[in-house]
Amino acid sequence: MNEGIFIVLIIFTALFGIVFVVAQARNRERMAMIEKGVSPKDFLVDRKPNSYGILKWALLLVGLGFGLFIGSILETYTSIPEEPAYFAAALFFGGAGLFAAFTIAKKAEEKE
Repeated sequence: MNEGIFIVLIIFTALFGIVFVVAQARNRERMAMIEKGVSPKDFLVDRKPNSYGILKWALLLVGLGFGLFIGSILETYTSIPEEPAYFAAALFFGGAGLFAAFTIAKKAEEKE
């Protein structure tokens, strides 16, 4: 038979097993808390919403786009092969975009 089918079945079975075990563990933990008279809602922490998520994604995508553009320039005008030029430039400028988003968010939180 086709080995690819077995690989896909194994992957889906493993993913289902992981999700099932995590859900069962959470249920057991909550039931134990209820039996001891503790409300699970007491352990929920109020989190403030992350308002810089869109900025992070925007700068990441801009960095990746700029990296692909620089990669095409490197591939065209230098002796660097195509794949390393694109991947290196995209990863470098994507990381630079994430660093810029982190810096902007950190400075904005310090002002508050």
